Amino acid sequence: MYKYLIFDIDGTIIDTEKAVIGSLQKLLKVETGIDYPADELSFVLGIPGSVALRQLNIADTDQACLKWNEYLKEFYNSIRVFPDLEEIIKYLHDLKIKTGIVTSKTKQELLDDFYPFGLHDYFDYIVCADDTTKHKPDPEPILKCLELAQASPAETIYIGDTGYDMQSAHHAGVDFALALWGTKDPNLNAKIKLSHPKELLDIVKTEIERVEGQLNDSYGQ
Repeated sequence: MYKYLIFDIDGTIIDTEKAVIGSLQKLLKVETGIDYPADELSFVLGIPGSVALRQLNIADTDQACLKWNEYLKEFYNSIRVFPDLEEIIKYLHDLKIKTGIVTSKTKQELLDDFYPFGLHDYFDYIVCADDTTKHKPDPEPILKCLELAQASPAETIYIGDTGYDMQSAHHAGVDFALALWGTKDPNLNAKIKLSHPKELLDIVKTEIERVEGQLNDSYGQ
């Protein structure tokens, strides 16, 4: 059914909620003197940090983002890859199933937060916040990834965990799969709702069978 999978990162591949919210709480306490409850900051999950800070009325977002990234390092030990996702991602890569990433992280944040897990090499294309003028929920990041991959929307599905991911996919004409293991809103409008990462293999079952068939044919020659 689908030939190309595009993934969000935070809340989809890696669990960063505690780190993102905890470091933001510290930043806001330092910058404003206000103790923000975690539930009041959940809206920042899935959008670029600079956008989130503007919504929180932080004037110098560039400097604040630098401080936020520094505070985030104090929470690195709480960041983890969701169970079984590493194996699934590597398996898809081994079969040469096209995969990409569309994230609200900047390239530097990607280097700091995601690269340490060693999964970046298993994706064919990565679109960060620096790569587009507009960001999720706008379709531009997903459309950019489709352009790089020379993939059609009809053959592509975007896997994410937030309303921003859902809207970006819908606006790009791409089906949306909801990662239930990371979402805070299981009622989002999704073409497919994934209870477990292994269900990703069902999404590209036809493509996997095609690739495996080619491999078997080559071995039989």
